Amino acid sequence: MVLVAAAACDEKKAEDTRILELDPSDSGFTDFFLIASGTNTRQVVSISDEIEIRLKREFGTYPNSVEGRRQGEWVLMDYVDFVVHIFLAEKRAFYDIERLRKSATRVEIAELTAALTEKVKAVRKKSAAKKTVVKKTVAKKTVAKKSSVKKAVAKKASGVKTGVTKTTAAKRAAPVKRTVRKVSE
Repeated sequence: MVLVAAAACDEKKAEDTRILELDPSDSGFTDFFLIASGTNTRQVVSISDEIEIRLKREFGTYPNSVEGRRQGEWVLMDYVDFVVHIFLAEKRAFYDIERLRKSATRVEIAELTAALTEKVKAVRKKSAAKKTVVKKTVAKKTVAKKSSVKKAVAKKASGVKTGVTKTTAAKRAAPVKRTVRKVSE
């Protein structure tokens, strides 16, 4: 989701977009900060709108809270796992959030993409292994069912288990003759 939000910032021409991974011991409320700047209040609001639309469309998620959208100088969007800060350039310099979070490590978008790709490959590898195990189990159960059905049919036809005599079984298996009455007109 952080990568999609960063892409939305780039699409709306945000300046100096940064992703900070926060230290879990220092900040237990979120994992990432996405910080970007806009040149005017309309651009700041436009960037926040684009992030919200993209995340809603691609992940079906909304921010838990949004602050500052009306003023457009500093918009804060809380998505629990990450928080988006969109500033006017002057406000960003004044508040200097990057300096306040010294323990946070700056993450490049390429690094985050590579880490995400590795995790996806690992998950797909695990799910592929699970699928083969499930297929083998289903195949064994199917073979067992087929053999038990064949045995039951054979027993029924011979009349051994069901208590039906062979002559009764033969009568049941014989084709039924149907008489057709002609209706005179």
